[in-house]
Amino acid sequence: MEIWFFVGIVAALLTTFGFIPQILKMSRTRSVEDVSLATFVQFLAGVGLWAFYGMAIGDPIVTVANIVTFATLVAAIALYCIYHGKASTPG
Repeated sequence: MEIWFFVGIVAALLTTFGFIPQILKMSRTRSVEDVSLATFVQFLAGVGLWAFYGMAIGDPIVTVANIVTFATLVAAIALYCIYHGKASTPG
């Protein structure tokens, strides 16, 4: 296979799972004090559009990576909504 196929897969994996550490930290600390909701919403819109673009051009790497990223961002936004305004508890 072509080298660019593998570059695409590695890039997709890195960006797709880029928010997982933040989600784990929010879940563990039960705090979103230093988290920007605007950043999550902006990325959500961007990856949603990238997913549609991937579908339009028939690129499964672009499509799947952005759908998975969209799902992780939905989880991050849900945690933000749950923990926003709540005092963090030691854990």
